[in-house]
Amino acid sequence: MHRSRVSVVLIDVPRAEAPAAAAFWSEALGVPARPVPGEEQFTSLPGALSGLDLAIQAIDGSARYHIDLDAETARLIALGAAEVDRWLDCRILRAPGGHLLCVIPQHSDPALFDREARAFGS
Repeated sequence: MHRSRVSVVLIDVPRAEAPAAAAFWSEALGVPARPVPGEEQFTSLPGALSGLDLAIQAIDGSARYHIDLDAETARLIALGAAEVDRWLDCRILRAPGGHLLCVIPQHSDPALFDREARAFGS
């Protein structure tokens, strides 16, 4: 059996614009913007989404949104996604339709994952 859940929604912005984007989204959503220790490219927006993390990610590319899944890559590739890159322990996939997503090691709180993850297969 495989289990997965959406873990994080990321607002990807060009690196030079990340501080302004974090300030904007913090004020727009009424939540604090907190740098993630040891992961300087991320600014967390805790409390913005119920049950999910929302964060700004500074990237060397164009602005976009993407999701991170606590999931297994093989099942998503069988469904039509293509692996386009790897970063640390994350696999970056392009879903049919062109959207990016990252398959990450389990990031969710274990109790939250146990409660909310969906099961696939036997």
